[in-house]
Amino acid sequence: MHAAVSIAPLELVPATVAGILYALRAHRLRERGRPVPGWRQACFHGGLLLVVLALTALGDLAGETFVWHMTEHLLLGDVATLLLVLGLTGPLLAPILRTRLLGPLRLLSNPLVALSLWAANLYLWHLAPLHEAAVRHEGVHALQHALFVAGGMAMWMPLFGPLPQPAWFGNLAKLVYIVAVRLIGAVLGNVIVWSGTVLYPVYGELVADQTTAGAIMMVESSLLTLGLFGWLFVKAARESEERQQLLELAQRRGVEVSERRVARAVAAGRGGELRHRIEDAAVDGGPRSG
Repeated sequence: MHAAVSIAPLELVPATVAGILYALRAHRLRERGRPVPGWRQACFHGGLLLVVLALTALGDLAGETFVWHMTEHLLLGDVATLLLVLGLTGPLLAPILRTRLLGPLRLLSNPLVALSLWAANLYLWHLAPLHEAAVRHEGVHALQHALFVAGGMAMWMPLFGPLPQPAWFGNLAKLVYIVAVRLIGAVLGNVIVWSGTVLYPVYGELVADQTTAGAIMMVESSLLTLGLFGWLFVKAARESEERQQLLELAQRRGVEVSERRVARAVAAGRGGELRHRIEDAAVDGGPRSG
Protein backbone atom coordinates (compact mmCIF):
# COMPACT_ATOMS: atom_id res chain seq x y z
CA MET A 1 0.00 0.00 0.00
CA HIS A 2 1.25 3.48 -0.84
CA ALA A 3 0.33 6.18 1.65
CA ALA A 4 0.83 9.80 0.82
CA VAL A 5 3.13 11.79 3.09
CA SER A 6 1.15 13.40 5.91
CA ILE A 7 3.20 16.54 6.50
CA ALA A 8 3.70 18.08 3.07
CA PRO A 9 4.61 21.72 2.39
CA LEU A 10 2.65 21.40 -0.82
CA GLU A 11 -0.49 21.24 1.31
CA LEU A 12 0.41 23.27 4.41
CA VAL A 13 2.01 26.31 2.78
CA PRO A 14 -1.28 27.55 1.24
CA ALA A 15 -2.95 27.47 4.65
CA THR A 16 -0.09 29.45 6.17
CA VAL A 17 -0.14 32.02 3.37
CA ALA A 18 -3.93 32.37 3.63
CA GLY A 19 -3.65 32.99 7.37
CA ILE A 20 -1.00 35.68 6.90
CA LEU A 21 -2.88 37.46 4.12
CA TYR A 22 -6.11 37.37 6.12
CA ALA A 23 -4.40 38.84 9.19
CA LEU A 24 -2.78 41.61 7.14
CA ARG A 25 -6.06 42.54 5.45
CA ALA A 26 -7.94 42.49 8.77
CA HIS A 27 -5.27 44.74 10.30
CA ARG A 28 -5.57 47.22 7.43
CA LEU A 29 -9.34 47.30 7.71
CA ARG A 30 -9.11 47.92 11.44
CA GLU A 31 -6.83 50.89 10.80
CA ARG A 32 -9.42 52.27 8.38
CA GLY A 33 -12.17 51.99 10.98
CA ARG A 34 -13.81 48.95 9.41
CA PRO A 35 -12.73 46.13 11.74
CA VAL A 36 -13.57 42.52 11.01
CA PRO A 37 -15.68 41.15 13.90
CA GLY A 38 -13.64 39.07 16.30
CA TRP A 39 -15.87 36.04 15.96
CA ARG A 40 -15.33 36.01 12.20
CA GLN A 41 -11.57 36.16 12.61
CA ALA A 42 -11.78 33.31 15.12
CA CYS A 43 -13.83 31.25 12.65
CA PHE A 44 -11.38 31.78 9.80
CA HIS A 45 -8.28 30.96 11.81
CA GLY A 46 -10.11 28.04 13.43
CA GLY A 47 -10.89 26.71 9.95
CA LEU A 48 -7.24 26.99 8.93
CA LEU A 49 -6.19 25.25 12.15
CA LEU A 50 -8.61 22.42 11.45
CA VAL A 51 -7.19 22.08 7.92
CA VAL A 52 -3.66 21.80 9.32
CA LEU A 53 -4.70 19.32 12.01
CA ALA A 54 -6.58 17.15 9.51
CA LEU A 55 -3.59 17.06 7.16
CA THR A 56 -1.00 16.36 9.84
CA ALA A 57 -2.82 14.21 12.39
CA LEU A 58 -4.74 12.09 9.89
CA GLY A 59 -2.38 12.14 6.91
CA ASP A 60 -0.70 8.75 7.44
CA LEU A 61 -3.90 7.09 8.63
CA ALA A 62 -5.78 8.38 5.59
CA GLY A 63 -3.37 6.53 3.36
CA GLU A 64 -3.97 3.27 5.20
CA THR A 65 -7.75 2.96 5.51
CA PHE A 66 -10.75 4.45 3.74
CA VAL A 67 -12.39 5.24 7.09
CA TRP A 68 -9.65 7.69 8.05
CA HIS A 69 -9.45 9.09 4.54
CA MET A 70 -13.19 9.79 4.59
CA THR A 71 -12.90 11.40 8.04
CA GLU A 72 -10.09 13.62 6.79
CA HIS A 73 -12.10 14.72 3.77
CA LEU A 74 -15.24 15.45 5.78
CA LEU A 75 -13.25 17.65 8.15
CA LEU A 76 -11.64 19.47 5.22
CA GLY A 77 -14.59 19.73 2.86
CA ASP A 78 -17.44 20.33 5.30
CA VAL A 79 -16.40 21.57 8.75
CA ALA A 80 -13.21 23.54 8.02
CA THR A 81 -14.70 25.20 4.96
CA LEU A 82 -17.81 26.24 6.88
CA LEU A 83 -15.55 28.02 9.39
CA LEU A 84 -13.54 29.63 6.60
CA VAL A 85 -16.64 31.02 4.88
CA LEU A 86 -18.03 32.30 8.19
CA GLY A 87 -14.78 34.22 8.59
CA LEU A 88 -15.22 36.17 5.36
CA THR A 89 -16.69 39.64 4.86
CA GLY A 90 -17.23 41.83 1.81
CA PRO A 91 -14.41 44.28 2.68
CA LEU A 92 -12.02 41.38 3.22
CA LEU A 93 -12.71 40.00 -0.25
CA ALA A 94 -12.87 43.35 -2.05
CA PRO A 95 -9.22 43.38 -3.29
CA ILE A 96 -9.58 39.83 -4.61
CA LEU A 97 -12.86 40.47 -6.40
CA ARG A 98 -11.46 43.55 -8.10
CA THR A 99 -8.79 41.55 -9.91
CA ARG A 100 -9.43 40.27 -13.41
CA LEU A 101 -8.21 36.76 -12.54
CA LEU A 102 -10.27 36.19 -9.38
CA GLY A 103 -13.19 38.53 -10.04
CA PRO A 104 -15.29 35.68 -11.49
CA LEU A 105 -15.43 34.24 -7.96
CA ARG A 106 -18.52 36.42 -7.62
CA LEU A 107 -20.32 33.65 -9.50
CA LEU A 108 -20.11 31.54 -6.35
CA SER A 109 -22.90 33.64 -4.87
CA ASN A 110 -25.19 31.91 -7.37
CA PRO A 111 -26.36 28.70 -5.66
CA LEU A 112 -26.81 26.84 -8.95
CA VAL A 113 -23.17 27.47 -9.90
CA ALA A 114 -21.89 26.67 -6.41
CA LEU A 115 -23.91 23.47 -6.11
CA SER A 116 -22.84 22.22 -9.54
CA LEU A 117 -19.14 22.82 -8.87
CA TRP A 118 -19.31 21.16 -5.45
CA ALA A 119 -21.22 18.11 -6.68
CA ALA A 120 -18.96 17.58 -9.71
CA ASN A 121 -15.85 17.83 -7.55
CA LEU A 122 -17.23 15.44 -4.93
CA TYR A 123 -18.19 12.73 -7.39
CA LEU A 124 -15.11 13.01 -9.60
CA TRP A 125 -12.74 12.44 -6.68
CA HIS A 126 -14.68 9.34 -5.65
CA LEU A 127 -14.12 7.70 -9.01
CA ALA A 128 -11.73 4.83 -8.32
CA PRO A 129 -8.85 5.91 -10.65
CA LEU A 130 -8.72 9.46 -9.30
CA HIS A 131 -9.18 8.45 -5.67
CA GLU A 132 -6.49 5.80 -5.79
CA ALA A 133 -4.12 8.16 -7.59
CA ALA A 134 -4.54 10.57 -4.68
CA VAL A 135 -3.66 7.84 -2.20
CA ARG A 136 -0.56 6.78 -4.13
CA HIS A 137 0.85 10.15 -5.21
CA GLU A 138 1.54 13.11 -2.93
CA GLY A 139 1.00 15.73 -5.63
CA VAL A 140 -2.40 14.35 -6.63
CA HIS A 141 -3.32 14.07 -2.96
CA ALA A 142 -2.48 17.75 -2.42
CA LEU A 143 -4.60 18.69 -5.45
CA GLN A 144 -7.47 16.59 -4.11
CA HIS A 145 -7.33 18.36 -0.75
CA ALA A 146 -7.13 21.80 -2.36
CA LEU A 147 -10.18 21.10 -4.51
CA PHE A 148 -12.14 19.67 -1.58
CA VAL A 149 -11.49 22.89 0.33
CA ALA A 150 -12.37 25.02 -2.71
CA GLY A 151 -15.50 22.97 -3.43
CA GLY A 152 -16.60 23.07 0.19
CA MET A 153 -16.23 26.84 0.33
CA ALA A 154 -18.20 27.14 -2.91
CA MET A 155 -20.97 25.00 -1.41
CA TRP A 156 -21.21 27.11 1.78
CA MET A 157 -20.87 30.49 0.06
CA PRO A 158 -24.54 30.95 -0.98
CA LEU A 159 -25.68 30.21 2.57
CA PHE A 160 -23.11 32.05 4.68
CA GLY A 161 -20.84 34.01 2.33
CA PRO A 162 -20.72 37.82 2.08
CA LEU A 163 -21.36 38.02 -1.66
CA PRO A 164 -24.73 39.42 -2.85
CA GLN A 165 -27.24 36.64 -3.48
CA PRO A 166 -29.84 36.37 -6.25
CA ALA A 167 -33.16 37.95 -5.31
CA TRP A 168 -34.93 34.59 -5.66
CA PHE A 169 -32.65 32.86 -3.12
CA GLY A 170 -34.85 33.40 -0.08
CA ASN A 171 -35.37 31.12 2.90
CA LEU A 172 -37.51 28.62 0.99
CA ALA A 173 -34.88 28.40 -1.76
CA LYS A 174 -32.19 27.98 0.93
CA LEU A 175 -34.18 25.06 2.34
CA VAL A 176 -34.29 23.42 -1.09
CA TYR A 177 -30.56 24.08 -1.50
CA ILE A 178 -29.73 22.41 1.83
CA VAL A 179 -31.86 19.37 0.94
CA ALA A 180 -30.22 19.14 -2.50
CA VAL A 181 -26.71 19.26 -1.00
CA ARG A 182 -27.50 16.56 1.51
CA LEU A 183 -29.26 14.35 -1.06
CA ILE A 184 -26.26 14.54 -3.38
CA GLY A 185 -23.99 13.48 -0.53
CA ALA A 186 -26.42 10.81 0.65
CA VAL A 187 -26.54 9.15 -2.77
CA LEU A 188 -22.76 8.80 -2.77
CA GLY A 189 -22.77 7.57 0.82
CA ASN A 190 -25.35 4.91 0.01
CA VAL A 191 -23.36 3.72 -2.99
CA ILE A 192 -20.29 3.31 -0.78
CA VAL A 193 -22.23 1.54 1.98
CA TRP A 194 -24.33 -0.81 -0.14
CA SER A 195 -22.08 -1.55 -3.09
CA GLY A 196 -21.16 -4.96 -1.64
CA THR A 197 -17.82 -4.86 -3.42
CA VAL A 198 -14.49 -3.16 -2.86
CA LEU A 199 -14.49 0.11 -4.79
CA TYR A 200 -10.93 1.13 -3.87
CA PRO A 201 -8.54 -1.85 -3.80
CA VAL A 202 -5.67 0.44 -2.78
CA TYR A 203 -6.86 0.05 0.82
CA GLY A 204 -7.01 -3.74 0.63
CA GLU A 205 -9.97 -6.05 0.26
CA LEU A 206 -11.92 -5.07 3.37
CA VAL A 207 -15.54 -4.30 2.52
CA ALA A 208 -16.15 -3.45 6.20
CA ASP A 209 -13.69 -0.55 5.99
CA GLN A 210 -15.57 0.87 3.01
CA THR A 211 -18.98 0.34 4.60
CA THR A 212 -17.91 2.11 7.78
CA ALA A 213 -16.53 5.03 5.77
CA GLY A 214 -19.82 5.42 3.91
CA ALA A 215 -21.76 5.23 7.19
CA ILE A 216 -19.59 7.97 8.70
CA MET A 217 -20.29 10.13 5.67
CA MET A 218 -24.05 9.64 6.02
CA VAL A 219 -24.09 10.28 9.78
CA GLU A 220 -22.03 13.46 9.40
CA SER A 221 -24.33 14.60 6.60
CA SER A 222 -27.42 13.98 8.75
CA LEU A 223 -26.01 15.95 11.69
CA LEU A 224 -25.08 18.86 9.45
CA THR A 225 -28.52 18.83 7.88
CA LEU A 226 -30.22 19.00 11.27
CA GLY A 227 -27.98 21.87 12.28
CA LEU A 228 -28.71 23.74 9.05
CA PHE A 229 -32.45 23.22 9.40
CA GLY A 230 -32.26 24.66 12.92
CA TRP A 231 -30.23 27.63 11.69
CA LEU A 232 -32.69 28.31 8.86
CA PHE A 233 -35.67 28.15 11.22
CA VAL A 234 -34.10 30.65 13.63
CA LYS A 235 -33.05 32.87 10.71
CA ALA A 236 -36.55 32.92 9.24
CA ALA A 237 -38.10 33.75 12.61
CA ARG A 238 -35.58 36.53 13.26
CA GLU A 239 -36.10 38.07 9.81
CA SER A 240 -39.88 37.96 10.19
CA GLU A 241 -39.62 39.82 13.49
CA GLU A 242 -37.19 42.38 12.03
CA ARG A 243 -39.46 43.03 9.02
CA GLN A 244 -42.42 43.64 11.31
CA GLN A 245 -40.42 46.00 13.53
CA LEU A 246 -39.24 48.04 10.54
CA LEU A 247 -42.74 48.35 9.11
CA GLU A 248 -44.10 49.44 12.49
CA LEU A 249 -41.25 51.95 12.88
CA ALA A 250 -41.98 53.43 9.45
CA GLN A 251 -45.66 53.70 10.28
CA ARG A 252 -44.98 55.43 13.61
CA ARG A 253 -42.55 57.89 12.02
CA GLY A 254 -44.82 58.60 9.08
CA VAL A 255 -42.37 57.30 6.51
CA GLU A 256 -43.72 55.47 3.49
CA VAL A 257 -41.80 52.29 2.79
CA SER A 258 -42.98 49.23 0.89
CA GLU A 259 -43.07 45.75 2.37
CA ARG A 260 -41.01 44.57 -0.59
CA ARG A 261 -38.21 47.00 0.17
CA VAL A 262 -38.21 46.00 3.83
CA ALA A 263 -38.12 42.30 2.95
CA ARG A 264 -35.28 42.86 0.49
CA ALA A 265 -33.21 44.83 3.01
CA VAL A 266 -33.71 42.29 5.79
CA ALA A 267 -32.88 39.35 3.52
CA ALA A 268 -29.63 41.08 2.49
CA GLY A 269 -28.68 41.69 6.12
CA ARG A 270 -29.19 45.45 5.77
CA GLY A 271 -32.14 45.91 8.08
CA GLY A 272 -30.03 48.17 10.32
CA GLU A 273 -29.22 50.47 7.41
CA LEU A 274 -32.90 50.76 6.49
CA ARG A 275 -33.77 51.50 10.13
CA HIS A 276 -31.34 54.45 10.12
CA ARG A 277 -32.78 55.73 6.84
CA ILE A 278 -36.31 55.59 8.22
CA GLU A 279 -35.24 57.45 11.35
CA ASP A 280 -33.33 60.05 9.31
CA ALA A 281 -36.30 60.56 6.98
CA ALA A 282 -38.56 61.14 9.96
CA VAL A 283 -36.13 63.66 11.49
CA ASP A 284 -35.85 65.53 8.18
CA GLY A 285 -39.56 65.98 8.32
CA GLY A 286 -41.67 64.47 5.71
CA PRO A 287 -42.89 61.16 4.45
CA ARG A 288 -40.68 59.52 1.88
CA SER A 289 -41.70 56.64 -0.27
CA GLY A 290 -39.54 53.55 -0.67
